[in-house]
Amino acid sequence: MNTQVKQGGNTTALTVLTSLFFMMGFITCLNDILIPHLKAIFDLTYTQAMLIQFCFFSAYAIMSIPMGILVEKLGYKAGVIGGFLIAALGCVLFYPAAGSHSYPIFLCALFILASGIVLLQVAGNPYVTLLASPGKESATLTLIQAFNSLATTIAPPLGAMLIFVDASASQAERISSVQIPYLGLAGFMILLAVAVKFIHLPDARKVAEEITEANHDGKTSVWQYKHMVLGAVGIFCYVGGEVAIGSLMINVLEETAGLDHASGANYLAIYWGGAMVGRFIGSALMNRIAPNKYLAFNAATVVSLIVIAILAGGGPVTMWSLLAIGFFNSIMFPTIFSLGTKGLGKFTSKASGIICTCIVGGAIVPVIQGWAIDNFSLLPSYIIPAICYVYILYFAVKGYKADEA
Repeated sequence: MNTQVKQGGNTTALTVLTSLFFMMGFITCLNDILIPHLKAIFDLTYTQAMLIQFCFFSAYAIMSIPMGILVEKLGYKAGVIGGFLIAALGCVLFYPAAGSHSYPIFLCALFILASGIVLLQVAGNPYVTLLASPGKESATLTLIQAFNSLATTIAPPLGAMLIFVDASASQAERISSVQIPYLGLAGFMILLAVAVKFIHLPDARKVAEEITEANHDGKTSVWQYKHMVLGAVGIFCYVGGEVAIGSLMINVLEETAGLDHASGANYLAIYWGGAMVGRFIGSALMNRIAPNKYLAFNAATVVSLIVIAILAGGGPVTMWSLLAIGFFNSIMFPTIFSLGTKGLGKFTSKASGIICTCIVGGAIVPVIQGWAIDNFSLLPSYIIPAICYVYILYFAVKGYKADEA
């Protein structure tokens, strides 16, 4: 293998990818602020409010495979540039969406914004794993994604400060409060796209071809890799569970702990901050602990925390049990992704498209949980994300090694 391409001179590329993951985390986490904000403005049910996540994450179902094909043809660098520009367009469209006072138009703008994030995900995740040193894929992707978690830690309090307005404000003032923050995001992403354009980045497609030649496994389709398929389901379950828990955090803190939206947003930062701390710790520990074993421990712990939160019935035990889940979520996405794409070589970009399609779990699981709340009650509905984490435990124990059977 060409170790110069694989291991040398990749510091600049990984630094650029760090900024990519930061922006993806910041924008995605702002949805947790939009949900209670628009729910109150438009007097939405929980099911209707969760359409924010449905429209955002359904872009993964529709756009991921086409984006994977695009990255395969144009390269990872072009994918990163295109992702920033499409996401910037979606942010700009928040301005007319707010001016129209229409919830459906907000949802359309979110879909376009999410399409840009999809392209960034499809290009960024495999780019990191291909540029990482052999055997360090999970640890490297976890470290890079720690900055994604840094963004999700900053986003709730900053988003609350910029978007939430006094309850006495008119509806027009409350809707228009999203315009300037999203225009600022658009400008920043355009600057990042320009910066990436003028930075030399290695072509990871060459690395992928070298991996394929070294494997000699005779497979002709990405679908022949069972661990990839099971990993894609794992991503569906993980993103669905994580997004559902984060999306409802402000509301559950309001109902079970008596906090207002602004205070709830500050506690939401603890949830995402735990993920950041967990990723920095995890990137170090995975140099000593097998990634699948680390994943299994964290998944089992999350299931236990959800059960405790439900049985506690509210109050501090419920609140801190749900907030603690963020820490144990930390290494799940990068570990599932790297285990699911390990050894795929030239099929890596297609696999990334397929796996990123399954991020649509973030659209489906929150809506299912929202329906469960509307028809049953809040805390018992958490059995739905608990089921998701049970599957992740299965993948960590057995599913990741399906091709070895």
